[in-house]
Amino acid sequence: MKGLLQRVRSARVEVAGEVVGAIDQGLLVLVAVEPGDTREHADKLLHKLLNYRVFSDAQGKMNLSLKDVAGGLLLVSQFTLAADTRSGMRPSFSSAAPPALGAELFDYLLAQAQGQHEVVASGQFGADMQVHLVNDGPVTFLLQI
Repeated sequence: MKGLLQRVRSARVEVAGEVVGAIDQGLLVLVAVEPGDTREHADKLLHKLLNYRVFSDAQGKMNLSLKDVAGGLLLVSQFTLAADTRSGMRPSFSSAAPPALGAELFDYLLAQAQGQHEVVASGQFGADMQVHLVNDGPVTFLLQI
């Protein structure tokens, strides 16, 4: 399971011109599910997302987590993040989980996040989404579980 986290000042996801998820300061996370991923992987990713220290403290050092700053968490499914790009000029998606597994684990991750954190929003699995964000820093990390 992969999570591309971006520290944001704000972010939103639109589907067919309507906002389906939005946050102010926090993390926008693009999530990719791969074959073999389990709920345990989703739990580990969520733990890391909520506790990863990417926000600045009073001295300007990255010492604060999403929980510490009470920021928002916007989860967006993105199977293209699982693409194999090592050869050729066209990505291969054989390393992405089948849609049923992807949807199941993304929904599980979202439900767990909603149960553990106050401000959680999401995109819409499988939809054509437009993601808008103001990246803060920019600060972006790829987490692989």
